[in-house]
Amino acid sequence: MRSKSVSAQIGVLVFATSLIQLANGFFGTFISLRIALADFGASLSGLVLSSYFAGFTVGALRCERIIGRVGHIRAYAAFAGMVVAATSIMPLWQEPLAWLTLRAIIGFGCSGLFITTESWLNAKAEPTQRGRIFSIYMLGTFLALALGQLLIGQVDVETAKPFNGIAALFAVALVFVSTTRAEPPRKTVTTALPFTRLPRTAPVAVAGCMVSGLLSASFYSLVPAWMQGEGIARETIALFMLIAVLGGLAFQVPVGRLSDRFDRRLVLAILSLGFALTAIIVINLPHTRPVVLTAAALLGGFMSTLYPVCVANAHDQMPADQVVAVSGQLILISGVGSVIGPLVGTIVMAHFSIDGLFYFMGAVALLLSGTAMAGRALVTEPAHQERTFEILSPQAAPLAHDQIDPL
Repeated sequence: MRSKSVSAQIGVLVFATSLIQLANGFFGTFISLRIALADFGASLSGLVLSSYFAGFTVGALRCERIIGRVGHIRAYAAFAGMVVAATSIMPLWQEPLAWLTLRAIIGFGCSGLFITTESWLNAKAEPTQRGRIFSIYMLGTFLALALGQLLIGQVDVETAKPFNGIAALFAVALVFVSTTRAEPPRKTVTTALPFTRLPRTAPVAVAGCMVSGLLSASFYSLVPAWMQGEGIARETIALFMLIAVLGGLAFQVPVGRLSDRFDRRLVLAILSLGFALTAIIVINLPHTRPVVLTAAALLGGFMSTLYPVCVANAHDQMPADQVVAVSGQLILISGVGSVIGPLVGTIVMAHFSIDGLFYFMGAVALLLSGTAMAGRALVTEPAHQERTFEILSPQAAPLAHDQIDPL
């Protein structure tokens, strides 16, 4: 009986997170299009787009204390309420500085929601179930993100209706979670990790997480705005972003197997080189639908697998009692990259249009590829930890690492 109860509660959490990711998938593309219509200018547009990631990064540092102080249900309600309120205010106060602040609040709230959900899932799941539950959780996340892209072609982005729909999805998720029973998360024993140790011990992983955040934020924030500026139909924009997300999902398992079999730095070098070549090639090929959609799948696939390979490489080189600390620092590093990406990308696009953005992303990816190969040449490959490769995004990292139970 208890097993059925726990399964039901986990199902509620996974469903609620899928609703949130459905809203997030739509919101990320929608806000890019809406800011382009608002014509804030390159610098302010970049700041507004980056502010979400800045808020998310701060949330990754601060939300755990809030959850520990007020409990999971209250924390979830507070974070969801924060997102709903900020989203509802945006169409009423359409100024760049206001949107910058509100997007940062939304990022902070979303960070809190993910951390609350993932620690809660970990607490409810039996050790023998965590791998399966985590896979279901990530599958729901990717599918919801993909479906969120399809909504772009169905709404009028000039109106307040999209904001209302996003707020409603977060509110519905809050209703589901608020009506389930809470259980406190399992306490995790960890040791402190100085900020200078991880870059010294795993420099390639740190560089890769930074580049992963930069590329993902630049791509998902700026490419839809450019496509809209070029007069491309919103249905096509939605399809392009959908294919990118699905490409990311399709690459996870094969790349994971390669990463577990070969030197992870070699795999990272190949992925970043693949992204760079695809970005450069697509600029110089005819922009027909088959070419563009194939490029979207490849770019999404290469880009989405950088982070999990870097996480695995970092943990190969760090003690087992520091998995949570390492996870937190990698999330922070990825978040910093996510803030920098749209800021630099909007400036590049203002001077060189989309070609400049793709060359910029390609150059950063090439630099990472060279860094990974140099690291491989200079330092012997560390022994892989005895754990399976998991599909990972920055917000999901803590749950994956908590699957490892101390002996």
